[in-house]
Amino acid sequence: MILRTQKQPRLCVHRSAQHIYAQIIAADGRSILAAASTLEKKMRSQKRRKNLDGAKTIGVLIAERAKKQKIGTVGFDRSGFKYHGCIKVLADAARAQGLKF
Repeated sequence: MILRTQKQPRLCVHRSAQHIYAQIIAADGRSILAAASTLEKKMRSQKRRKNLDGAKTIGVLIAERAKKQKIGTVGFDRSGFKYHGCIKVLADAARAQGLKF
């Protein structure tokens, strides 16, 4: 069992060659409170899902779903990716929607 020292949920972001995934994980690390990815039906109609527009859409979606769960502040987990490009755009979009980290 992994014990987390963080007292707040964390926004975990992962990107692959074709998709972007974002999850809000509970502070204890045992459950996922909200999730959004470019694999969702809403995103399938877009031709270029992994570009910056797709990252911005996922950032907005994850922030809206966090608000529904009454989550206002999260820790940001980049999963080892550099903070630029798609990761930065996703984070900026989530912040613009009111999510704090």
